Amino acid sequence: MPSLVSSLVTAATPAARYDAPALIEFARTLLTGVRMPRDRAADVADILVEGDLLGHDTHGLQLLPSYLQHIEAGQMKLEGEPITLADHGAVVTWDGQRLPGPWLVLRAMEIATQKAKTYGSGTVTIGRSHHIACLAAYLKRATDQGLVMLLLSSAPGGGSVAPHGGLRPVFSPSPVAIGFPTGDAPVLVDVSTSITTNGLTNRLRKEGKRLPQHWLIDENGEPSDDPGVLHAPRRGTILPLGGLDAGHKGYGLALLVEALTAGLAGHGRADPLEPLGASIFLQILDPEAFSGGEAFRRQMDWVAKACLDNPPRPGFDRVRLPGQNGLLRRERQLREGVGLEASILPALTPWAEKFGVTLPVAL
Repeated sequence: MPSLVSSLVTAATPAARYDAPALIEFARTLLTGVRMPRDRAADVADILVEGDLLGHDTHGLQLLPSYLQHIEAGQMKLEGEPITLADHGAVVTWDGQRLPGPWLVLRAMEIATQKAKTYGSGTVTIGRSHHIACLAAYLKRATDQGLVMLLLSSAPGGGSVAPHGGLRPVFSPSPVAIGFPTGDAPVLVDVSTSITTNGLTNRLRKEGKRLPQHWLIDENGEPSDDPGVLHAPRRGTILPLGGLDAGHKGYGLALLVEALTAGLAGHGRADPLEPLGASIFLQILDPEAFSGGEAFRRQMDWVAKACLDNPPRPGFDRVRLPGQNGLLRRERQLREGVGLEASILPALTPWAEKFGVTLPVAL
């Protein structure tokens, strides 16, 4: 979703492409420069670049400067392990202690996968994680094993989305992601419960640009396409998914995310604010424990084919499955290089200079 919206707004072709392994190594080196352990830095770097590979460029390396700032400010913990608050066989709850979000999620995936292969499903909820980057970046690791994955995230430390019919922010964009295998390629869904994201609105504000539609309301409830209404002294908000007319749908989904993340993890908006944090719900399902892998694939292959074979309406060349474009983009960018949005490397240049790290060279 972020990549599609970004392309609608900017219609910009990246100025240069970079080798994906080189970007991962560059990000890892910067993270170890601020004393993140090498294995954790490798996980964070891998997930950030995976977001860029899939085209979610507001949730890839664009996030790295803020991660580095939080580490230096002591707002991201680098050492230690999550605290297990509950373990009931198939269900585990962690206090993430503000450890690196991608590292926590990858560790939780390992545990949830083991439990899914034992019990049919494995669920890990995490409170007080640091930011977890692009949700879609995790899904393929599960679908490659023939598993189904659900991943939901809320950000208790900030509100930018009003409930439908309201004026003041309560929720974060609170994404919902699901991945499942089909006989051809996996379906990878990653959508915010708001109509746009903080990452995109912040980028457009810095660039002096506007959104393509009235996806915001100002402090008086008037529709707006100006990202500036979200920043002081203005008091505007992002609209829920569905916008002015059908925002009750995104509002309902936002409440679902709050229940499964903050509610089940036990840490959310009722607690003191913590910057750029997350509460997480992660679940892995093994189809073999239900109707069986073959039956699952037969049903999902039929649905996928029915979508792909559907005649396109005017304005569309064909019907696609969620994640299909991202996977094709990923394959192309692994071959030809990752096209970075023009502002990303300049934002990282001061960090590279600080630690004596050479910037990636364009292909």
